[in-house]
Amino acid sequence: MVEDEPLVRMTAADDLDDAGFRVLEAKNADEALVVLEAHSDEVQVLFADVNMPGSMDGMALAERVYQRWPHVLLLISSGYARPHPDEIPDHGRFVPKPYRGETLVRRITEMMRTPRRS
Repeated sequence: MVEDEPLVRMTAADDLDDAGFRVLEAKNADEALVVLEAHSDEVQVLFADVNMPGSMDGMALAERVYQRWPHVLLLISSGYARPHPDEIPDHGRFVPKPYRGETLVRRITEMMRTPRRS
């Protein structure tokens, strides 16, 4: 999970943890890449905010993750941007902010159960 707002990150991580997911947290894309380097075999879904400080935004991070770790599913979120589905690599998904914890859990669960498109 990549989110620069601590309260949003903590709340979403708690909701996902309560639903049985193991959550690895990062406050920006640079930190997320370090986490992925160490745990890429464990990560199934990248959940990232579009707008965040650092060397790249969530869309650029999603593209890099798709290129480097194609097995990782992509879920993008924003309260401002509304990317077109074709803009998210590998048929990734989008969830608008504000979102409820139940919505986030349901979206990730659906993604993990849905066969990947080629």
